[in-house]
Amino acid sequence: MAGEAPEALTQAVVLLGGAVLAAPVFKKIGLGTVLGYLSAGILLGPLLGIVQDGEDILHFAELGIVFLLFIVGLEMKPSRLWAMRRDIFGLGSLQVISCGLVLSFLAWLFIAPNGRMALVAGFGLALSSTAFALQLLESRKEVNTTYGQKTFSVLLFQDLAIIPLLAVLPLLSVYIGSTGADWNAFLIGVGAIATVVLAGRYLLNPLLGIIARTGAHEAMIATALLVVIGSATLMQAAGLSMALGSFLAGVLLAESSYKHELEANIEPFRGILLGLFFMAVGLSLDVDVLLSNWLSIIICVFVAMAVKALLIYGSSRLFDANHPDGVRTAAMLCQHGEFGFVLFASAASIGILDAQTSSFLIAIVVLSMAFTPACVWLGGFLLENDDEEHDMEEDFEGAQSPVLMIGFSRMGQVTSQALLASGTDVTVIDNNPNMIKQAAHFGFRIYFGNGCRKDVLISAGIRQASMVCVMTHTPEITNQIIDLVAKEFPDKPIYARAYDRAHTLQLMDKPVKFHTRETFESALVIGAEMLRGLGRTSEEAEDLIKEVRKLDENRLKVQYHEGIYAGSDMYHSRPVQPEPLVNPTHPAEALDDRSRELVEEDHAKDNSDVAEKTSPAN
Repeated sequence: MAGEAPEALTQAVVLLGGAVLAAPVFKKIGLGTVLGYLSAGILLGPLLGIVQDGEDILHFAELGIVFLLFIVGLEMKPSRLWAMRRDIFGLGSLQVISCGLVLSFLAWLFIAPNGRMALVAGFGLALSSTAFALQLLESRKEVNTTYGQKTFSVLLFQDLAIIPLLAVLPLLSVYIGSTGADWNAFLIGVGAIATVVLAGRYLLNPLLGIIARTGAHEAMIATALLVVIGSATLMQAAGLSMALGSFLAGVLLAESSYKHELEANIEPFRGILLGLFFMAVGLSLDVDVLLSNWLSIIICVFVAMAVKALLIYGSSRLFDANHPDGVRTAAMLCQHGEFGFVLFASAASIGILDAQTSSFLIAIVVLSMAFTPACVWLGGFLLENDDEEHDMEEDFEGAQSPVLMIGFSRMGQVTSQALLASGTDVTVIDNNPNMIKQAAHFGFRIYFGNGCRKDVLISAGIRQASMVCVMTHTPEITNQIIDLVAKEFPDKPIYARAYDRAHTLQLMDKPVKFHTRETFESALVIGAEMLRGLGRTSEEAEDLIKEVRKLDENRLKVQYHEGIYAGSDMYHSRPVQPEPLVNPTHPAEALDDRSRELVEEDHAKDNSDVAEKTSPAN
């Protein structure tokens, strides 16, 4: 009927409204946006009954997890994994396995009626909240502490562990009603994985290069979506997890020059769909189960968090953490996380968990996340009188580069040499695919990205960088980038390449710490060498160059106030010839034959000039 909005559109508006209201409020009070989305879903679905199709929305919103794992894969550089390998694969695996087995045993005793359900429950509760823990670490400025790095390593392994956990679910599901192995399904799965690996290795980078050369930004966004959703769909068609496909695609592109551009294009979709996923989890909760089992749920929350904290503390001490770092790591990771929602929802969708048990476990996760700030406070309270030091440590492997260079021009290439020679790493982004390809032949690593976009700068690590260096070719683009950085990241000092004198005058009006024309200093170097070639001493040449530089600086100051055509009197437009202070009283006298010839020629020339000026024709 005309004038009535479709039901799906109405529900979309309601969900967006709930997200817009709940997420900022919960973040403001320190509970995080994840709990905000969950609470909005519970309110709109089970409590008020405004949105009814929670299960259908959940299936669609799982794309948020697909995008999240793609971005996790993009961060999985082999070099980074190798540097943190002991804490990631040692401490991380010990935490997941120990917590998973102990919690599975407890779940088998008190919650789950069979072993398969107990394993899903135990390992789902063994995972912590990456979003929640990292948010707390960043707000407390403790990411680069010793315990912050151990916490990050465990979270990183958990992000990796969700892949095999999700991949095992279909096998458990097949086992429920099967008596033998399905080798055809196994071979199809292996073929799908091989297809994604080969495509990522040999097709994706050339495809991205072709799209980038067109300069069509919307085509790059479509390509990013195609890569993620295409790899996920292929895995799903092979009977495997969609998340596995997107993660593999991300890992294969982790060393790509287009990494930051892909991450920036995917991030908005990931954020929206991930928020929708958490809301859909809230929509799917069975309120009757919660109300009838509220005491059991609260007891399970405290028991599971206490057991998890003890096991994480013990694992940390085994991997050389001192007592304070062990306590802080345990307090930060004792909650259950968003990947538990993913595991429980996936297990319920294929029949491993029933709806009642799934709602029971999801309620445990939600309450544990709500208690996390209190747990972190409790950990700090227990350590108030502890005398062991809690020092910051630098972590160059895990951090982004201290210098972000935008544009790999000729000047940028030379400038980067000084930085690299000092041992300073540089992250370079450029939007010219040909430049990226040529630089790769010389061993340079450049990321493809548009420096005029805030999201690309964030993906490239501008928040972690100590300074920004703008080396683009075009004055207008340089100015645009400088204005963006100054507005959005005012604490970052900017060093810039000026195209010419007119551009230098423009940069004098901008918050740039240092700028210089690309040809000025090199021209002075050539001028000094030419002076030496003409017989001047090095001291004379240096003095003359200093004079030229000083005059240029003074002229720039005048031009800044009066315009580019001012200060012309400061140019050296002709050779400087010394002139006597007093006119000679006697005419010049020739001392040899050659001198006499020259004097006679000068006299003849002077007489000719006088005759020409006094002739009637003039």
